[in-house]
Amino acid sequence: MKQHVVVYKKLPDDLLQRLRDEFEVTYFEAVNAGNRAQFLAALATAQGMLGASLPIGNDMLEAAPLLKIVSTVSVGVDNFDLDYFRKRGLMLAHTPGVLNEATADAIFSLILASARRVVELAEFVKAGKWKGSIGESLFGVNVHGKTLGMLGMGRIGSAVARRAHHGFGMKIVYHNTRPNPEAEALLAATYVSRDELFQQADFVCPMLPLTAQTERTIGAREFGLMKPGAIFINASRGRIVDESALIDALQRKTIYGAGLDVFEQEPLPVDSPLLQLPNVVALPHIGSATHETRRAMAELAVDNLIAGLRGAQPAHLAV
Repeated sequence: MKQHVVVYKKLPDDLLQRLRDEFEVTYFEAVNAGNRAQFLAALATAQGMLGASLPIGNDMLEAAPLLKIVSTVSVGVDNFDLDYFRKRGLMLAHTPGVLNEATADAIFSLILASARRVVELAEFVKAGKWKGSIGESLFGVNVHGKTLGMLGMGRIGSAVARRAHHGFGMKIVYHNTRPNPEAEALLAATYVSRDELFQQADFVCPMLPLTAQTERTIGAREFGLMKPGAIFINASRGRIVDESALIDALQRKTIYGAGLDVFEQEPLPVDSPLLQLPNVVALPHIGSATHETRRAMAELAVDNLIAGLRGAQPAHLAV
């Protein structure tokens, strides 16, 4: 008898067929209030789960007594209680690596768009307001030669810093759980204290996972350390930031601006003050959202699931 797999994300047809060739598959393109009961019922006989963008509570996992592995189509694992996985002996596979370059591209687009006011000025033109040479009130700030502060210098952080250093001649300062000798050698990066990073950087870019230790770890104190001309860039997790403190700093213009791909609440509420601020570039969590990258993530997630259910170790285990 084939093992049973529950898929809770839309997959390319060929990848879904790979799973159906080997397993009994119950497929949901997404889980919502209308099909949640059917989703929970399907878990009762599931040995594997694959999906993304859905918080998987322990109550859901308790409804799956036969479960062996969950394969998430993401690098972040904050939708899961890792301690529960460890206690129960479940595997949690994820998809690091394949999204590094696409996410770094998106982050650098936020740096450029925020500094040069690209979105604001594009709307200025579309609104028919361009009547002649723009004045100083619409000027932006340079990116080349400035200081980039990376709070976290892992795979994605290093990819962003590589673009900054080699492409824009930027000075790199960073703070990490431990020094990164490779980044220091290849990018002339300088390890600094956390406070020094906020004080020195023209662009502050956190690349932190969301954990109990990092939740709301950037707040009024940190924004108060930043230069008045500094720009805050966040494409890691929204809840690492005290969003009300960020809004206050932007409204009072104690920092120059922000480029944001992630938020405390997603989708971002339409009444969020962030949407009213001209010094904010807001994107709908698109870090890895290219056709090529999302395909690679889905392939890796399928590979991870198949390996785990065959009794092998998946290539990338978070737990």
